[in-house]
Amino acid sequence: MSNQYFENSNLEHEYKEFSFDLRGNSFKFTSDSGVFSRQTVDYGSRVLIDSVDFTEVPDGAILDVGCGYGPIGLALAKDQTKRKVVMSDVNLRAMELAQKNADDNQVNNIEIIESSVYDAITGSYAVVVSNPPIRAGKNIVSEIISGAKDHLLENGHLYIVIQKKQGAPSAKKLMKETYGNVEIVKKDKGYYILRSVR
Repeated sequence: MSNQYFENSNLEHEYKEFSFDLRGNSFKFTSDSGVFSRQTVDYGSRVLIDSVDFTEVPDGAILDVGCGYGPIGLALAKDQTKRKVVMSDVNLRAMELAQKNADDNQVNNIEIIESSVYDAITGSYAVVVSNPPIRAGKNIVSEIISGAKDHLLENGHLYIVIQKKQGAPSAKKLMKETYGNVEIVKKDKGYYILRSVR
């Protein structure tokens, strides 16, 4: 199992700064050793960010489970300035980077909390998004998918990005079983964007 999903304060720092455009906004990101996709915003996250459709989503907050250094949550927060975005992770280094990236990009409608999946999550959300930590194991991925149901508003949307070779078919099956519906919003270079509505 990768150590990137746990406390990494003992890892030597290797800061990386880069710029990226997401949902029509320019961002400057700082990443570091011990966090997922430190060189650039990974392709799956990019496809997920572009695929979230707010036209039929109820009013309410957004939850980014496993936010890493923040690209998904911050992109959606800057796009949806009237919605609060809660960003959670277990990796304290990633959380510190997410806060720095929020500050550096003047994104104020966010809250970053330490939570293992939904352990510290309260309230209900209009949208739950996740690029789940595949290396943390299938049980964690399944918990992110099924556990979102207890944190979604009526007609709230769950969006998951997962590669076909890393379990998209089984994730799709679990979402259908849990929510009674699932849609493949997009397929792109082996990445599936899956959506279920509560």
